Amino acid sequence: MKSIQTQIAENLKNIRKLRGYSYDQLAGLTGVSKGMLSQIEKGESSPTVNTLWKIANGLQVSFSSLVEEKKPTVSVVRLNKKAAVPESNELYQVYPYFPFDASKKFEIYYIELLQGCVHKSERHHGSVEEYVLVCDGEATITIHGEEYILKKGDSMRFQADHIHTYANHTDKTTSCYLLIYYS
Repeated sequence: MKSIQTQIAENLKNIRKLRGYSYDQLAGLTGVSKGMLSQIEKGESSPTVNTLWKIANGLQVSFSSLVEEKKPTVSVVRLNKKAAVPESNELYQVYPYFPFDASKKFEIYYIELLQGCVHKSERHHGSVEEYVLVCDGEATITIHGEEYILKKGDSMRFQADHIHTYANHTDKTTSCYLLIYYS
């Protein structure tokens, strides 16, 4: 993890270069001296909160855009590098792929239903939808007492505000992607 000083330096430099500003132009916009801006960008100076606010206001960006680490534009998830979330029923294995992000309002999991798996999932509060995409095998999903059998390549969406069950009644492992959307 980068130090906050390094993160600020990188973010300021990226914003300045993206907008094509010289240090003179940036100093004019922010009220912070050219020398100080240069030192901040080089990681030689740690700006105060007030200085950061001057820069943010001058650039018309959020304070957090100067201090937060940027998310990568590409994220690769490898199943063989993920650990399953511990579950008392070892026949139901959940691998978190993309955790919840408030700005996107969803999370994605890879799940495996081993032979004989019957997993009861509690209802979600609020307006939550689940999207299930079967990659391999056959999943039986029960909602309101009604069973839906999904085979490889099938998918479904449902309101997850009631107890629902994921089951595998076959003799081979079923794998699915599960997207949970919080509206």
